[in-house]
Amino acid sequence: MRASSGRTVTGSGAERAAVGVRRALPALAGCAALLTVAVGCGAAGEPSGPVLPWAAELLGAAPEPEGGPDTEAQVALGRVLFYDPILSADRDTACATCHSEIWGMSDGLAVSIGTGGGPLTGTGRTGTHMTRRNSPTLWNVAFRETLFWDGRSDSLEHQALLPIREPVELGRDPEEIAADLSAIGEYSGMFAEAFPDDEGAATPETMARAMAAFQRTMISDRAPYDRYVAGDEGALDEASLRGMWLFADAGCDSCHTPPRFESEKFARRLPVYEDGDQGRFEVTEDEADRGSFRVPTLRNLRETEPYFHDGKVEDLREAIAQEVEAQHALGASAALSAEELDDLVTFITKGLMDRSQEPDRPDEVPSGLTVPIDGFRIPR
Repeated sequence: MRASSGRTVTGSGAERAAVGVRRALPALAGCAALLTVAVGCGAAGEPSGPVLPWAAELLGAAPEPEGGPDTEAQVALGRVLFYDPILSADRDTACATCHSEIWGMSDGLAVSIGTGGGPLTGTGRTGTHMTRRNSPTLWNVAFRETLFWDGRSDSLEHQALLPIREPVELGRDPEEIAADLSAIGEYSGMFAEAFPDDEGAATPETMARAMAAFQRTMISDRAPYDRYVAGDEGALDEASLRGMWLFADAGCDSCHTPPRFESEKFARRLPVYEDGDQGRFEVTEDEADRGSFRVPTLRNLRETEPYFHDGKVEDLREAIAQEVEAQHALGASAALSAEELDDLVTFITKGLMDRSQEPDRPDEVPSGLTVPIDGFRIPR
């Protein structure tokens, strides 16, 4: 259980540092491995640098894929493939239909709707081909070792072809798509530039590599939290600073671990809903995994509603409150007041928000088909 006392963090950078140290000391006595404070010392012994309830670490570079780093040509090819409905059976649906930059690299729906929903993306999309789960965001997907809510894929290249084959998602044979792409002059030239060692062939493998290369550009690492860790004391406002310490006090960082604010863990959502979805168990057949789902990232979370694997919670504050209450019931967190919950929400919604490197949607794609159209969304 986290030690929790004196949660208010105010004043100058030096004063906040002193408060951070005082608050961390009781926890350090009993659980140093879980809670550390990254504080440097100036010439006169004054704290300097970011004051954190955990070790100071920036996100850094994403791991390189097997076969070497992605090229600009591969990323450019992956970008148009991602937005091109030629990948789908109905010629209306694209990868971007369920993973749109307008909707937090998700789609705003409780569960996604695949083919048959027309070209519209977002909350106005309707259709009968509904998936089982909420569409996970693609922000920082390059850092993940497991993909999908159940972790059934271990690479972006492997993941890229699964929605294409799935009947209710894109519903096409990748070999047929490759043949169609080869017959389009612009695509032939792009594949030749992207994969000269493969004779420029459009194959399921080169398609997957290109789409994976594009998805590895979806990085969010310039949030106010990142600037604070890098030394900008003013990057987080007072409410966000209080929320950051509450994030640690509530034990959130044990699963949503900085700097990614996610982890490779699979956890049961509490309370457990009997909806028939067995989560990770369907992959491992390990009884310990029954009803467990991958821990999602909290970066850009305010853009990715509704929440959880089933999309049953639409309001972000309610989703966070449910998680805190569940941890409190397990004895892993103190109960939070309404004001403390507000600060925690502020840290997540403001401190972890960064869309500066979101994808640039093409106006046209080489197939000539209509790029998915997003419904109107009011900026928040």
